[in-house]
Amino acid sequence: MKDTRFSKLLLFINGLVPLILLLWDVYRKQAGTNPLEFVTRTTGMLTLLFLMITLALTPVRKITGLNWIVKFRRMIGLYAFFYGTLHLITYLWFDRFFNLRSIAGDVAQRPFIAIGMTAFFLMVPLAITSTNKMIKRLGGKRWAMLHKLVYLAGAGGVIHYWMLVKSDKRLPLTFGFILLLLLGHRLFVKFYPPENQAPQTSFIPRD
Repeated sequence: MKDTRFSKLLLFINGLVPLILLLWDVYRKQAGTNPLEFVTRTTGMLTLLFLMITLALTPVRKITGLNWIVKFRRMIGLYAFFYGTLHLITYLWFDRFFNLRSIAGDVAQRPFIAIGMTAFFLMVPLAITSTNKMIKRLGGKRWAMLHKLVYLAGAGGVIHYWMLVKSDKRLPLTFGFILLLLLGHRLFVKFYPPENQAPQTSFIPRD
């Protein structure tokens, strides 16, 4: 397989660029009239973006035959969790000030928050079990079954975004279309596998 160490370094650096730009905009007071909403929306968008890229890597690998790109899946998936964590912390800290009663009331009044939180907590076991050690402990098949939760997390994130947007819903619908396309590809390959597809012997990403 191709040596991807330098590419991984570039990916790690570029994954932080959106956060640096976001903080720079806030520091220069260029985050609009409502900086809190700007940060919340941006981190949420980045979470969905990295989730979709993570899900797209396997279809791209199968279509192009570039098996080495699977080595980036773990880091991109962890970036999705990282930005999802920032998204949740922004809400809990700067919007609700960790007031549990206020959070509970807000969740009850605005169901899209409950859906977003559910999507985030579905990502927690995926992040925890992303190491080779955890994969080996769970076993490849059980690990693969667990990580199918990423589709539920993605669906929850899309629904959360769609319910949040009040007028122009083109972006959440675009994310929804991409997710359906990726899920459709997975189902198609499952029920109609290519004749020359080699049996998969391990789910452990080698990196």
